[in-house]
This record gives sequence, structure tokens and C-alpha cells, in this order.
Amino acid sequence: MSGDGGKGTVLIVDDEKEIADLVAVYLEAEGYQTRVRYDAAGALEAVADPDIAIDLAVLDVMLPDMNGFHLCREIRKNHRWPIIMLTARDDEVDKITGLNFGADDYVTKPFRPLELVARVNAQLRRYTHYDRSDGSTRREEERYEYRGLAVDPRTRAVSVDGRRVRLTPSEFAILVALFRHLGEAVSAEELFHAMWDGEPYLKTSNAISVHVRHLRDKIGDQVDRPRFIHTVWGVGYRLGDDC
Repeated sequence: MSGDGGKGTVLIVDDEKEIADLVAVYLEAEGYQTRVRYDAAGALEAVADPDIAIDLAVLDVMLPDMNGFHLCREIRKNHRWPIIMLTARDDEVDKITGLNFGADDYVTKPFRPLELVARVNAQLRRYTHYDRSDGSTRREEERYEYRGLAVDPRTRAVSVDGRRVRLTPSEFAILVALFRHLGEAVSAEELFHAMWDGEPYLKTSNAISVHVRHLRDKIGDQVDRPRFIHTVWGVGYRLGDDC
């Protein structure tokens, strides 16, 4: 993991100074380094600063100079580390919008600081699981390949017919989960837990379908004529043909 030491560095962006500073206090107590910014301009400067190695960002949706969703999209152009959005409403539209712009998770205001810390821990635990600095890996995490789609969990490299593909941590987690069950139907709940270990699964959530749609777009797959990911109606998704 990158960062100044400890468990990693978290960028916190919220124009409500009290909230941003409080989140920083809780994350620092957990062992994280933090960088706090109160607008999108400051956040983009921090992201571009070579002396600040960010491992995860917490972005408020309502910022004074740029919508947080657009800030998320700007960050996603060059960075794949996890992004958690802070939304002011418990609105499915807001949540799906965040996922559409490249976010990995969302927390609704008002929230308990320890809840946000738990989400940060979960995202970074999953992200670093496939990004170990010593290059070590378990046997089942060796390179996967199917019909030109290749994934190396040790380096997080993904390619289709030799073309490199950039995935978000959530998209990557879904793809690896599907590869681990190649040829088998994997339920939306299983994929949910591959992304958010320990979080309660809600059948009404559209988060998995949104991430799968983005994953399909990036690997050049089609819903009606799938080359890789098949929809198993009423169950979930399957990578590869029936075994």
C-alpha cells in the first residue's frame, strides 16, 4: 500500500469543515494518514501532487466549486484506488449516479463516523488483497484467462486480446469472483459480498447490475450476444459457457 505509513492515506473532501475534520480524527485514530480538502480544486491539487500517495478518497457530493460526481469522474481518469461518496439523501438515484461516475461505495448523511471507518477498512482490505507489494499471492490467485480475457490478481493487470483495460476496484473484484467460479452462475449477493465483505445485502439494490454493466462496457461485451459474461435470469451472472 502507498501512503506515508500506517494503514494508508485517505483523501477527505467535504466543504463542511466540521464533518471533514471529524472524519479525519476517526480515521487517524484507526491508523490512517489523512489529507483534508474543502473543495474540488484542492482535491484535484492533492491528487496531482506527486508527494501525496493516496490510497482511497471520501468525496462529498455537494461541493462549492464542482459536483462531487464530476470530481469522482475526473479522478477516475487516472486512478483506480477506491472512492466512497457521501450523499445527502438516502436516494437510490444518487447512489446509482455515484456508481455510474466510478465510485465504489456510498455512505448517506447523516452517518456515524465509525460506519464510515468500517467502509474504508472494507474497501482497502479488498483493494490491497489484490495489490500486495511483496508480489506474493495464494495459489488460487494465479493468472486467469478465458477467450482472450486475462486477469492477473498479483499485478491487477486486465487485458482483452492484448489490450489493457482499466477497472475500478469494485469491477475488478467482480471479475475475479466470476473467474473463481468459471462456468458457474454466481448470485448477485455473492458478488455483493465480494465487493463489500461484511455489509448487509439488500435485494432492492442495483449496485451490482451497475458495476457489471460498466465491466461489460470496458471489456467489450454485449448483453444480447455475450462473449464473456452471461446473465442468468433470477440468479446472477456467469463468466463462460455452461460446464
